[in-house]
Amino acid sequence: MSSSTCRNTRSWSNIPRTNVYRWTRINGGFAPPTPSAIHTLVHSKDSPSQIVVNSSVRPDGQPLLGEAQFKHLNVDEHSPLIDELESILKTIPVESPPGSQDIYGLDIGLVYGSDNLQWANGGPAGCGQGYSENQAMDEDKAKFKRAIEIINETLKQDA
Repeated sequence: MSSSTCRNTRSWSNIPRTNVYRWTRINGGFAPPTPSAIHTLVHSKDSPSQIVVNSSVRPDGQPLLGEAQFKHLNVDEHSPLIDELESILKTIPVESPPGSQDIYGLDIGLVYGSDNLQWANGGPAGCGQGYSENQAMDEDKAKFKRAIEIINETLKQDA
């Protein structure tokens, strides 16, 4: 993967559809992992000026995720963060084969999809205890942590 920084000059509000999925507890083993949280941020098709945020959290000791909580955020206020997120993801690797190893070591999965970029780590069934042909360097790990910070910052915003 290239270590050069890409600059995304397109505003998120101009992208027809962007999805961001973030979940915790991606490490599994024989059985798939049980996520402790799943958060989605979706650029609304019905209301182009809105980001729809859906969060489901599994309370400690419970086997299932709790009821989804929804909120809407203004695209213009969050566009710079989403643009930064996409530019980061363009520069960092994903595990190969998918789901083979948690190369960032944070037990967090992230899926990002837009017209410009499709990026995912963690595989659809989480990560096993295998070995990835691609490994994240310290700089990549720092960028991935920043990507997670961006998502967390967006999740904390009030509607």
